[in-house]
Amino acid sequence: MNIILLGPPGAGKGTQAERLIKQLNAVQISTGDIFRTNIKNNTPLGAKAKEYINKGQLVPDELTIDLVWDALDKVEDEKSVLLDGFPRNITQAEALDEGMQKRDKKIDKVININVPEDVIIERISGRRVNVSTGKVYHIKFNPPKVEGIDDETGEKLIQREDDTEKAVKQRLDVYNKQTSVLIDYYDKKGILVTIDGAKTPDEVFDQIKKSLEK
Repeated sequence: MNIILLGPPGAGKGTQAERLIKQLNAVQISTGDIFRTNIKNNTPLGAKAKEYINKGQLVPDELTIDLVWDALDKVEDEKSVLLDGFPRNITQAEALDEGMQKRDKKIDKVININVPEDVIIERISGRRVNVSTGKVYHIKFNPPKVEGIDDETGEKLIQREDDTEKAVKQRLDVYNKQTSVLIDYYDKKGILVTIDGAKTPDEVFDQIKKSLEK
């Protein structure tokens, strides 16, 4: 199966992606991972991507598409693929469809994890992180024993700049302008399934499994 995972920041895509990969024995194609790998290995495509990233610019669609296909073409035919973070807009979606058609393949299912904005803001803005270890707490759902202090190391916890309420709202605006239009795009193709992402991770995964069985 070839599956796309959609959903706003804080929807829990990472958690569900990990579970799906194990369940389906799938290969995860994540644009973030692809960029990092190509830049680390100093590939020609990676060098081009690095130029944009170093300037704080988005990697153009054309280059992103080339990098994704470079990764997809290395996946064995019998393996399931989980696309996470791609496509991000209609241009990328249409290029993906075109490339799939040329290779006699198709996207089987698009899983849209839907979470209300107020829930997302609460989830992300409540995160507190130990910078040295990367351990993440949440002021409501997983608070440290002493406010603002890591349970294990006693170090101070911080709120990342992109986790503030203002930053989260900006990220959601970008998502709504660019990526949410993909929901209509794939709905019209009849392959979209919308999942209630406000439930527990286990409940969300149960919904996803049932949708794939259909």
